[in-house]
Amino acid sequence: MNRKNIILTGFMGSGKTSVGLRLSYRLRMPVEDTDKMIERREGRSVTEIFAEEGEAYFREKETMLLGELSDRKGKCIFSVGGGTPVLPQNRELLKQLGVVVCLRVKPETVYERLKEDKSRPLLQCEEPLGRIRELMESRREAYESCAALVLDADDLSVDEIVEKIAEEVCRMKLLVINGPNINFLGIREKSVYGTQNYQYLLDMIQKKADETGNDITVFQSNHEGAIIDRIQEAYFDGTEGIVINPGAYTHYSYAIRDALASITVPKVEIHISDIMRREPFRKVSVTAPVCDKQIYGKGLEGYLQAIDFILSWV
Repeated sequence: MNRKNIILTGFMGSGKTSVGLRLSYRLRMPVEDTDKMIERREGRSVTEIFAEEGEAYFREKETMLLGELSDRKGKCIFSVGGGTPVLPQNRELLKQLGVVVCLRVKPETVYERLKEDKSRPLLQCEEPLGRIRELMESRREAYESCAALVLDADDLSVDEIVEKIAEEVCRMKLLVINGPNINFLGIREKSVYGTQNYQYLLDMIQKKADETGNDITVFQSNHEGAIIDRIQEAYFDGTEGIVINPGAYTHYSYAIRDALASITVPKVEIHISDIMRREPFRKVSVTAPVCDKQIYGKGLEGYLQAIDFILSWV
């Protein structure tokens, strides 16, 4: 299963801490609470920081911490403070850090959960429910604008929320690129490439997508420029892994090689036949050196092996 940083946002009392802990067990990923991280650094509680330094000081510390976390190695679940997304710079840092999930709840839910909690500095007022409504409305756009996934959490159990996050956030977006003449499977050189046609390959890959719960797009072209354009498009569309059978372009297209080198996601070069047992020119690949793995001689099954390799990439 793919691993990405997951950032839980939402108003105080929305359940970020409980969900973060349960999600940590579910995905076997560590979890950190950014408020707790700041408290450890400061040697004092959030309430004390607000009282002694003010909210602006605390928000500055949040921004500094988010910037540092982007350079942290390993994948983690981060539960952030209710006010973290308010600052525009924080919203950008959150999106850069990973997949942002917003837990959306009603003001009444928050009030019932926190009415006896004296550790929330922003709620120490005469009318806490009114204050909750005011703050939630003022922050609504900030929460939702940086979130990849917004969940209405009032009527969901913690386990239901965790399963929805696991299902939506952990899906990988893969791209399979087939070069010239691959669309002629079942027609060209059946003794080399087999008798199954191109639709059989498409169906096989779709079945793999359904079984693994991932998004796998297949693109085929007989034109070098179109293949380069699609690789470049993958840089911008969120593609997280590429399987490519460049066909004859394998042996001489430095343009496709350069396009692949520009994309830092995991890449696997695939060939249906055993290119090492064929004509001398087929043994040379100018694209394999910029891929993470090369698979050949496994027939159409090689595509599934390539997909498995990328899905196991951590």
